Amino acid sequence: MNTGTPAAAPERHVSVTYVVMVAVAMVVGAGIFRSPAEIAANAGSAPWFFGAWLAGGVVSLAGALCFAELATMLPSAGGDYVFLRNAYGRGVAFLFAWARFAIINTGSLALLGFVLGDYANAVWSLGPHGSSWYAALTLVALTLFNLKGLYTGQSADYAMTGLEVGGLLIVFAAGVALAVAGAPPQLPDAAPATHMPGGFGLALLYVLFAFSGWSEVATLSAEVRDARRGMLRALVASIVVITLLYLLANWALWRGLGIAGLAASRTPASDLIARAFGDWAGVLTALAISMATLTSINATIVVGARTTYAAAADWSRLALLGHWNTTRGIPVAGIVAQGVMGLALVAFGTWTRDGFVTMIDYSSPVFWLFLSLSGLAVPVLRWRRPDLPRPYRVPLFPWLPLLFVAACLFVLWSSLAYVKAGALAGLAMLALGGVVLAWIRRGRGGR
Repeated sequence: MNTGTPAAAPERHVSVTYVVMVAVAMVVGAGIFRSPAEIAANAGSAPWFFGAWLAGGVVSLAGALCFAELATMLPSAGGDYVFLRNAYGRGVAFLFAWARFAIINTGSLALLGFVLGDYANAVWSLGPHGSSWYAALTLVALTLFNLKGLYTGQSADYAMTGLEVGGLLIVFAAGVALAVAGAPPQLPDAAPATHMPGGFGLALLYVLFAFSGWSEVATLSAEVRDARRGMLRALVASIVVITLLYLLANWALWRGLGIAGLAASRTPASDLIARAFGDWAGVLTALAISMATLTSINATIVVGARTTYAAAADWSRLALLGHWNTTRGIPVAGIVAQGVMGLALVAFGTWTRDGFVTMIDYSSPVFWLFLSLSGLAVPVLRWRRPDLPRPYRVPLFPWLPLLFVAACLFVLWSSLAYVKAGALAGLAMLALGGVVLAWIRRGRGGR
């Protein structure tokens, strides 16, 4: 799908199966190979650990049903941007686009860079800040690569999906092998808590981060063949598949490492596989995960730069970022701006504590704020725009959309429950977006 040029209106040529594949490719990102450690540390015991993963699947399914109504009502390559613009106006839509550029997409670039760095540094150490060096060098190299217009697209996407899904299945196989051999967990579990642990909200934050990305397939809503039920079927099927994959992988991690061992690991997947099959297998797993993360970073650069280009093209004062280089077939300024911002966030993550955790802190409050606004757009548009055609209506209205919004706000609150440098920086960057919006609206410059 070409998102960089204002071509003819999209045709309905995409199958439901393809949409499911895209959703799985986008959601089952490299973060799943790192986030279980943080979830285990905050959940504290196996029942709450698996409860958090099941809760993540339920919340994601509720959100998918909401997005199915929005996507069939407003089919567009703009996705959330179009939903928010119709529900709340151009100002909120711009802030969302700004957040995608300055916080969400670039935060993902830095976060994925730290995941790659953790696994690569385990294979070939560059010292105590090796993860940051790997992240920065990777971001620079892939930014330069994309500036040449060499991205091939589909092959990298398929490689990423195959490596990531295959990696989860290998993790599951390692857990089965240890169970068959009767090997005990690396560290024994503590006694299960009889009440919700204080860190459950943070555990759910990391779980929902691992599930994030399914909403992006709304950008295919104008292309799916079955206009009435296609997006509904695709979204529901993808959430079910992803939840099953995650439960299998996390059962294996728990079975092999235990909650305490999992919480203490920075590279849980390779640690488990090394325990099951030997050190050589752990090294190969770390290399495979690094390669999968590499393709994830490349895809994020491509998509993020085109999102920046599309939004900037709507505002004359941002014309530079909205320029498309027809010779190379790329938005040069958008790629450069995104790369610079990503490097700044890598530096910020290095300066704070764990770079991976800091980037989640940085992007989570803003991400969940806008996702809650997207969920709330269902009742808002029912009220403001009852005339819009709705081939699909979310069940249990208004309770299901409100449940999803409440879950998003709970995770938003959890991300702000403790004062963190990353969260404060993300909110400050969003406030800066408000300043930019005021500037482009002044005089004749904004339109």
